[in-house]
Amino acid sequence: PKVSVIVPNYNYARYLKARIDSILNQTFQDFELILLDDCSTDNSAEVLEGYRKHPLVAHLVVNTQNTGSPFAQWFRGIGLAQGEYIWIAESDDLAEPTFLETTAALLDRYPQAAVCYTGSTQIDENGTPLPYDMDKWKPWQRGRHAAFGGRDYIEHNFYWRNYIGNASAALFRKSCFERAGVEQCLAMRYSGDWLFWFRMALTGDVVEVYRKLNYFRQHTQKVTVKAENNGGGKLEDIEIVCQMEQALPRLGRYKRTVRHGLLYNRIGKLPATADVRHALHRTLKERLKAGKADGLVQKANHLLRLVCPWAVTMKRDRLVPRPQDCR
Repeated sequence: PKVSVIVPNYNYARYLKARIDSILNQTFQDFELILLDDCSTDNSAEVLEGYRKHPLVAHLVVNTQNTGSPFAQWFRGIGLAQGEYIWIAESDDLAEPTFLETTAALLDRYPQAAVCYTGSTQIDENGTPLPYDMDKWKPWQRGRHAAFGGRDYIEHNFYWRNYIGNASAALFRKSCFERAGVEQCLAMRYSGDWLFWFRMALTGDVVEVYRKLNYFRQHTQKVTVKAENNGGGKLEDIEIVCQMEQALPRLGRYKRTVRHGLLYNRIGKLPATADVRHALHRTLKERLKAGKADGLVQKANHLLRLVCPWAVTMKRDRLVPRPQDCR
């Protein structure tokens, strides 16, 4: 098969049928489907069994013990995959019928690309579209696409945040995964996907598709709440920023200072205990040589941006294709 579609599931039986049907109904049919369940406590296994004999289902694996990590399921699925391209189709999301047709064609068109990802419509637990636009495209981008060098994409986009906020929106090249060195994701609980896409971008270009072909489900219970309370999310963020700076030594000093300051100030605002915040600030100093001075520079930069066009910010630094660069 050209594409291996991996559906990692844990306790999302209520969404599974709609999710799997949105995959089977793709206009592009040259794919295998790998269904994985991480020892769900609901009736997920029963739902998945209903698809076992479908001709596109290559594997159906139900764990007898929970792995405790979504990335363990990603890696298991990729290990089973025979396709040139991989789609991690999260079990609670949905896709437009043309998702694979569009993204696979673009990876074919750009052989140096490691990842191709589309825009997303956020939906609530009932599947109702939410008004928030997570993509924020310019008018000339809509309906088109653009390709960027992977290292440029890290320097201007991933350095600030994870722009591929939902794995279901991305199709990636398996050969790039095999040399990306993303095993550290397995040890992360909160920011592992950010590390995953950053490491993938080190291996090739990134293609953005300015069409909303993915539906990203939002839940009332978010992992980020726990990450803020125990500081685990920021601890992982520090490690990822550190790795990016090691991979891209050309990053300017001022930009690094502003980025370090963002981390310092956001740690200070965490709804965590004082001991947790102090420990995080100590790690920030050890790993990035950053501290209170960086936080003050970032605050000053935040004010300067109002009058100084050269003041670097996440929004200004983001790679945005010119009209002539979109295709």
